[in-house]
Amino acid sequence: MKFHFPHALLAAVCLLGQSTHAAEYLPHTERTQGRTYSPAVITEGGKTIWLAGETTTTDLQGNDIRGNAEAQARTIFALIDQTLQRAGGGLKDVVAMTVFLTDARNGPAFQKVRSEMFAKGRFPASSQITVSALAVPGMLLEIQATAVIGDKAGAAGSTAPR
Repeated sequence: MKFHFPHALLAAVCLLGQSTHAAEYLPHTERTQGRTYSPAVITEGGKTIWLAGETTTTDLQGNDIRGNAEAQARTIFALIDQTLQRAGGGLKDVVAMTVFLTDARNGPAFQKVRSEMFAKGRFPASSQITVSALAVPGMLLEIQATAVIGDKAGAAGSTAPR
């Protein structure tokens, strides 16, 4: 059988579109038990969204929240959720994040908010990095995230039994 390149490419794209989707949230080991991140999130299929770093000095009502790590974390998560909604998803679809803090002492406030934003056992894989400053004075944290929208297991809330 002779394939013309455009037809073979179209067939391959159609087959890829039929792939099954899966997301696994690896549970913690004894060493990391109780942390508000997943050691790894495994995805297959779905639509991957890479978000730019998000930060703010005002809440959604325009109030100044410079110097308030908890308020900034809540607002940043709301802004990330808004961006993901525009792409057809939501905060629940975040599978990985890098968090930049200007003061490591703000880590517990951030972790408290993050624990409220995600279902238990379905935390994104995460790195937390302390930096000397962010783009604007008063910004205490920045979150850069990756989301996967449309995986069946992620929608079902599965956690890998490993």
